Amino acid sequence: MTDSDLAQPVDYIAETRKTYDALGYPPYQWVRNTGQPPWSPIQVKLEAASVALIASGGIYQRGQRAFHFKDDASYRVIDTSVSCDELRVTHFAYDVTDARADPNVVFPLETLRALVADGSVGAITPQAFTFMGGIYSARKVREELAPALVERVSDQRPDIALLVPV
Repeated sequence: MTDSDLAQPVDYIAETRKTYDALGYPPYQWVRNTGQPPWSPIQVKLEAASVALIASGGIYQRGQRAFHFKDDASYRVIDTSVSCDELRVTHFAYDVTDARADPNVVFPLETLRALVADGSVGAITPQAFTFMGGIYSARKVREELAPALVERVSDQRPDIALLVPV
């Protein structure tokens, strides 16, 4: 592999289709949402805001069960005081090499800590939430994963949520 090969974009749509084809799923139907997403303006200054971290990169903590790729609609709760050395990554839909070397590329916990330390952000919620994106079943996301995450994140009482898609 040459440096120019590494600089080429990955066609994730084709890769996702190939993965699901190999698993015997019917052709993947991308979710199409209608209407405008709800918008809630931030009610506090960023310097005072509490931030909840939610990431879809398949991050989990050592000792937790790893994600699997057969429509895994589960999530993991990560204590935000965790050492990043304790974080692990597994995912079927992207090359996890860089994320395993530095989980912050898909789970920017150390960056948020630095923003709190320099006063740019008020606080990080005590817990962050992760799941493995690329879930085949939109129904499972809509009816199971999303409501569970909303409830757990709401319990943290954040002012804002940082969503990190992969």
